[in-house]
Amino acid sequence: MSEQPVFLGPEIVEKYLVYSTLIPLLEKALINYSRGKEGGIVQPIRTIVPVAKYNGFLGVMPAYSTEDDALTTKLVTFYETNASSDIPSHQATVLLFEPSNGTLKALLKPSPCEVLCILGSGAQAHSHYEAFTQQFFFREVRIWSRTRDKAEKFAKSVEGNIRVCSTAQEAVNDADVIITATMSTEPVLFGDWVKPGAHINALGACRPDWRELDDTLMKNCVLYVDTREASQKESGDIVLSGASIFGEIGEILNGTKPALSDKTTVFKSVGMAIEDTVSAKIVYDSWQSTRGNK
Repeated sequence: MSEQPVFLGPEIVEKYLVYSTLIPLLEKALINYSRGKEGGIVQPIRTIVPVAKYNGFLGVMPAYSTEDDALTTKLVTFYETNASSDIPSHQATVLLFEPSNGTLKALLKPSPCEVLCILGSGAQAHSHYEAFTQQFFFREVRIWSRTRDKAEKFAKSVEGNIRVCSTAQEAVNDADVIITATMSTEPVLFGDWVKPGAHINALGACRPDWRELDDTLMKNCVLYVDTREASQKESGDIVLSGASIFGEIGEILNGTKPALSDKTTVFKSVGMAIEDTVSAKIVYDSWQSTRGNK
């Protein structure tokens, strides 16, 4: 079987699409295009499909570069009516194929994440709020805590506008990313609330008889963990539901397991000492370097 295509979101694109590297390559491509057949670029005029009923258009833009041995198709939509809404007027996905056999290798497209939900208001909730809002743009952030005063205090303590919700279900409704960072021993997040394709970062319930997520969610998600060995012993969400682990995060990062971003995904974290080891080394080395400069 061929490998599944990888999904490359905006954070990856922005990291590696460096202008100093990109501009010379674009110059070469434009030169080759203008050379005609000798330049080895095949690029038909884009196909435009009008969607008159909604004042929109779909554009299909295929191209092949002989010199780069690169085959792609860009799918882009343009809707005039979106200019007055939160939905971008232009939305695009680029499909990268293997030229030798036509296999789809990768999809590059904007993140669909618009709504972030946090269940919990403690230290883990704070740190994950900072991490997620620095790496991604969310149109709306919601928070729920068992104690409303703590949720309101959280909202006032961080930068950005946060909507404090009265119930967990209200916070979860239609959210794209959900963070559970509670001390709950019983489920606070239920699968029936979660929209298809959402991603859940589950941080609490670190004992084999504690729960944050119900069986419906655990048995109908693609489940990732930080460590398979520990999570099968320590995570009540996994132990009590009998959910199957799809892969470790490390397997996603090294490419041996796919990131199934079109599915409802759960990352169940029980914590790893190596994470603390790496963090401590970075902090210490940085501190040492500043002392050496004095």
